[in-house]
Amino acid sequence: MHIMHLALGGCLRPPPVDYGVTQDTGGHIAYILGAANAQIEHDPSVRVTIVTRGFDDSTLGTDHALDEQSINERLIVRRLRTANRRYLTKSDLCAELPALRRAFLTLVARHRPDVIHAHFADAAELALTARRRHRMPVMYTPHSLALDKQRCTTGFATDDTIDARLLHERRAIAECDRIIVSSHDERRLQIGGYDARAIHRTVVARPGITLADSHGTERARRLIDPLLDEPSHPFVLAIARPVPKKNLPALLDAYASDIGLQARYNLVILAGQHARIRAERDEQSIELDRLAALVKQHGLTGKVAMPDRHDAEQVSQLYRLAAERGGLFVNPARHEPFGLTLIEAAHSELPVVATTHGGPREIVTTIGHGRLIEPDDTRAIADACRALLTDRRAYAGAQRACRRNAHRFSWQAWAATVAKTLDGLDRHDTRLPDITPSTPMPGAPNVVTRAHHTPDHLLACDIDGTLTGDAAGVGRFRDWLSAEPTRASRFAVATGRELPEARTVVERWSLPAPTVWITSVGTEIWRPSPSERLKRCPKWAERLDEGWDRAAVVEALVAAGVRFQARRTQRPWKVSLFGSAQEAAALCRLPSLHGLNVRLIASHGRFIDLIPRQAGKAAAIAFEARLRGLDLTHCIAAGDSGNDEDMLRRCGRAILVGNALPEIAGMAPRPGLYRACARHADGVLEGLRAFGLMEAAGATRAAGRTSDAVA
Repeated sequence: MHIMHLALGGCLRPPPVDYGVTQDTGGHIAYILGAANAQIEHDPSVRVTIVTRGFDDSTLGTDHALDEQSINERLIVRRLRTANRRYLTKSDLCAELPALRRAFLTLVARHRPDVIHAHFADAAELALTARRRHRMPVMYTPHSLALDKQRCTTGFATDDTIDARLLHERRAIAECDRIIVSSHDERRLQIGGYDARAIHRTVVARPGITLADSHGTERARRLIDPLLDEPSHPFVLAIARPVPKKNLPALLDAYASDIGLQARYNLVILAGQHARIRAERDEQSIELDRLAALVKQHGLTGKVAMPDRHDAEQVSQLYRLAAERGGLFVNPARHEPFGLTLIEAAHSELPVVATTHGGPREIVTTIGHGRLIEPDDTRAIADACRALLTDRRAYAGAQRACRRNAHRFSWQAWAATVAKTLDGLDRHDTRLPDITPSTPMPGAPNVVTRAHHTPDHLLACDIDGTLTGDAAGVGRFRDWLSAEPTRASRFAVATGRELPEARTVVERWSLPAPTVWITSVGTEIWRPSPSERLKRCPKWAERLDEGWDRAAVVEALVAAGVRFQARRTQRPWKVSLFGSAQEAAALCRLPSLHGLNVRLIASHGRFIDLIPRQAGKAAAIAFEARLRGLDLTHCIAAGDSGNDEDMLRRCGRAILVGNALPEIAGMAPRPGLYRACARHADGVLEGLRAFGLMEAAGATRAAGRTSDAVA
């Protein structure tokens, strides 16, 4: 069997790898190398090709300009060449995907793998294209997901990079034949957060570690001891990229807040290769500056070591040195998809303190080598570190657990699990969907649909302020919708209101009745039964039940002293409060809400809704679209307020009406977003005209001045 791993970002090369040399040269490369080696060791008939992107950058080494490199006779690295020979960060790769797709199809035609294993969603884009052409199965490992990045971002705005990632990730999760993840948390909450149906195609395969061969601790000593006043003291070790979600400043603040820790223990933080990070001048360089400023602010020079450069051998030795000196390892991330460093620590018999959010909970529970903490509670971080370091019995117990259970995470077990998965995938399986690309919107990623299906569209409109507000405009919208019989069947309402109120507003304004009602901020979907009575969709309800603990959310909010809206606004999957966007941002930081499957939405400057992470208007529209053989790229959203933001960002086309509230009016431009000059229903008609869905002489002529371009 020929297995092809595909990963486009970072500096992937045969070991030793200079981890941290760029922001994208991290754990996924260790994962791929460990997985590939395990697969050829597990089965002598297997050969593996690792495909990555080639580039020319002498500061990153000459390997990456080579077309291929052999690791051994059954494991080879091949690189895709395009006209752009510069190193590209993950966020810059999106524009290069068409050229990389062509190069990859040429390579696949030449080397014909039996299965492609894509790492990250950009690689899955290429792999799914190859599947259409050659009918080979595709496996997908996300490594990290944009939804998790959103959860770790204060406030409600997301950047265009995250929006693009979300589109790619949703497609990969929806269409890849198998999804390989590292923990049950990834399977249930992270993959399930995108599409609960994908859980059944998701396989948990626990990975091992890929530490460099190293003996002794001399190089680790030379790395950190000159930076410390008392180098013989035990030390707390953290290894992570300097990005906000890794939460390294919280660890530094926790250490600074505890005089006892400072007196007896040092702190060592490995945060990438500083020179390269500062040259890129991105969020990592800002985080490095913040860490340096905190060290100076708290007067911790000589107690905190942050080496500006390190290699794989030094990392391996640092785990060992920390254990020898009686220290521990800390992962304080706001959310960690898995947490390989915690397993690396266990193999060095080094106890850990780790975030309770994501894979670390499963790792620490399985191995039993440390304690879990809320990452935003600096007091809890300091207390957990001090308690484990000073309690000899607990520390010795954690080390025994390392010796007893670290083997439960191994590449051998990973390879055996994935081999069984591969046995269930037939390269010539006629059940593989027959799919062809639809015509994407300019600037939007290519989307697939069933070959025999002709893509259509679904129009989802908010009510208050979007369709309502001007009776004459409502009349023009009603006339347009009734002028062509099939238009009404493509019309949906997506509102924050509960169903009874939504129906009242639609009737009061003489709006046409939609074919589907998406209500309560996307937590309920209602459709007419054969008797015309509206019935709530049970499948959508089942999806939202996954991981949703409403009672725990309410309990946390009561303790926080919030102001609840009226009882009639409270729904099974929605808790509604009064409050501003600033108050909503403060709630996002509430420790008692962390770990709960909850998402906060602020709107109209005075409302806050808490709903399951997998809910929302965009998610509900996507669910409804799939029932019609469509996806979000075929959907059009129209809105005016903060609770419309996710559907305006994620639908293929979107209309922001001219009377949009300030909270949403400033949203960043993107391909497919149309900013109307006309207000209310006339603004919706103006957008539809811009999208070519109504005749030029149509109703919007009466609406007055119109905008000229789609953002």
